Amino acid sequence: MKAKDDNQRRSGEAAVEVTEGERPTLKTIAFMAGLGVTTVSRALKDAPEIGQATKNRVQLIAKQIGYRPNRAGVRLRTGKTNVISLVLNAQSSIMGLTSNMVYGISEVLSQTPYHLTVTPYSLENDPMQPIRYIVETGSADGIIMSRTEPDDPRVRYLTEHGIPFATHGRTEMGIEHPFHDFDNEAFAYLSVKSLLARGRRKIAMLAGPSPAVTYYRHLDRGFSRSIEEGGAVGVTFSGIDVDTSLGRIRDRMEEIMTGPNRPDGIVCCSGGAAIALVAGIEAAGLKIGEDVDLVSKQSTDVLKWFRPQIIVFNEDVRHAGRELARAVLRRIAGVDARELQSLSYPDEHELR
Repeated sequence: MKAKDDNQRRSGEAAVEVTEGERPTLKTIAFMAGLGVTTVSRALKDAPEIGQATKNRVQLIAKQIGYRPNRAGVRLRTGKTNVISLVLNAQSSIMGLTSNMVYGISEVLSQTPYHLTVTPYSLENDPMQPIRYIVETGSADGIIMSRTEPDDPRVRYLTEHGIPFATHGRTEMGIEHPFHDFDNEAFAYLSVKSLLARGRRKIAMLAGPSPAVTYYRHLDRGFSRSIEEGGAVGVTFSGIDVDTSLGRIRDRMEEIMTGPNRPDGIVCCSGGAAIALVAGIEAAGLKIGEDVDLVSKQSTDVLKWFRPQIIVFNEDVRHAGRELARAVLRRIAGVDARELQSLSYPDEHELR
């Protein structure tokens, strides 16, 4: 009798349509699959006691009818939001940083029940503000954030409140936490070496705003070590850094390159800033690759099309997004933070 009922329900599968504007539910899938609601729910959660053929059929129906779990219902049942929040400063959109980071995170989350929200903030505002908001409103199960500081109050706050998170960048505060970072010390060291190999002796670097951000310290250590080993002269850029507006970088660079102590080699840690530097250099009547060499990091392939003479290191921000997503998900699952720390390294073979 049960088999007959199941066959009748399956035979009605083709006739079931979700009315436009009506939200598909577990009951909708159950009716179409000829299964109970509990079985459907477990199949969608990939429960081990449900057969693979049943899981495949249920998941296919769910995809075809556009089923999405009701977040409010999930939160009531489990206390979870199924949301990961990416907290980024508004300027990170330059040269595709935000889009590549979001793409990488989304690649990983697409295979899970989690959804991504982006929480922007301005560099002029308190970076703690969006973090407090997310925690106090319970609007995300985990947080991904960037621009870490050596003693980062956000890391301390989230650790004290037991909120899973991962950082794009490291800290120096004695708190073990998940992170993924690019080895900026190695990047700066290798960049100076590439300039020395081209006979450049007066070398400057456009880096972060100050030692207040950790990656600035890493860049400075690599730059200073390579300058000292090569017996070169380090030239200081005054009045500009990678947070300065591109127009101001361009104008200040023109001033510097028409002055008496101009560098003949430059290291830049931002693809967007590198374009502004080139504009200023050329406005001063100089040529990249002849009068001055420029080494820059980039997160997209724009610079090699813009000026082939620029020496380029690639930072795979999409890969960073994937690593950060995996780290925060595993942290939510209770994995030790020390197992969720990774680095990407510049490749000398990428030099062009």
